[in-house]
Amino acid sequence: MVRVRTLKFLEMKQQGERIPTVTAYDYPTARIADEIGIPLLLVGDSLGNVVLGHDSTVHVTLDDILHHTKAVVRGSSKAMVVADMPFMTFQVSPEEALRNAGRLLQEGGAQAVKVEGGHRTAETVHRLAQAGIPVMGHLGLTPQSVNQFGGYRVQGRSYEEAARLIEDAKELEQAGAFSIVLETIPVELARIVTRELRIPTIGIGAGPYCDGEVQVLYEMLGLITARPRKHAKLFADLNATIRAALTAYVDEVRARQFPTLDHGHQLEPDVLERLQRHYRSRH
Repeated sequence: MVRVRTLKFLEMKQQGERIPTVTAYDYPTARIADEIGIPLLLVGDSLGNVVLGHDSTVHVTLDDILHHTKAVVRGSSKAMVVADMPFMTFQVSPEEALRNAGRLLQEGGAQAVKVEGGHRTAETVHRLAQAGIPVMGHLGLTPQSVNQFGGYRVQGRSYEEAARLIEDAKELEQAGAFSIVLETIPVELARIVTRELRIPTIGIGAGPYCDGEVQVLYEMLGLITARPRKHAKLFADLNATIRAALTAYVDEVRARQFPTLDHGHQLEPDVLERLQRHYRSRH
């Protein structure tokens, strides 16, 4: 089975076909997402928050992303798998970024990488694209820069910020990015950026006018106990389902209702008879 490639997303934009995208961190969820036809799986550094229990994505390492990318690749066969490049794996120099991105493709099995930032990242995007590594950009609220932003705030509200974001998007496109994530920006700004670019935009907290949408899988499934963010939608409450299942399990174990004999393996009658005869004879 041939995986989705970058050209497919350009075609989807041209045809007005939306691009549904989810984050993926493990084999079983990647397998389900792939089987139902989601074309793009992002191994996001959001795993730092929702899987590893960190308070930000800054703590995520390249080894963390490699570990989870391998699992997602094993769980999928059709979707493009994009691996996030963690904090300080691409900011030092384009050459170091190339080495790290190469590991994500060569060792992790990803088909593309994602990098945060606009003008300051364009040279790196160009270097990676020249080396044959597909790159997804990321503008707006870039979580790795949350300490600089002073929190998780909407970006691009002022004319100056909005104009700079539009120019950053164009620069990333010219550098060779095949798509750009737009996170937590005004819906009107997202509409302008989407209209100005030939490559697709993937929104999160950016309204309905982007070419696609990405959501954090654990958030949309209710596995994160914090109040859902404004842009998120609860599609299933698996937190409640899992709690109920575990509570039932604990109750049945304590009441000696589970496991029953039907859940165990039986000895052959002759083996059981010999064991009973032997151990009875010793008492």
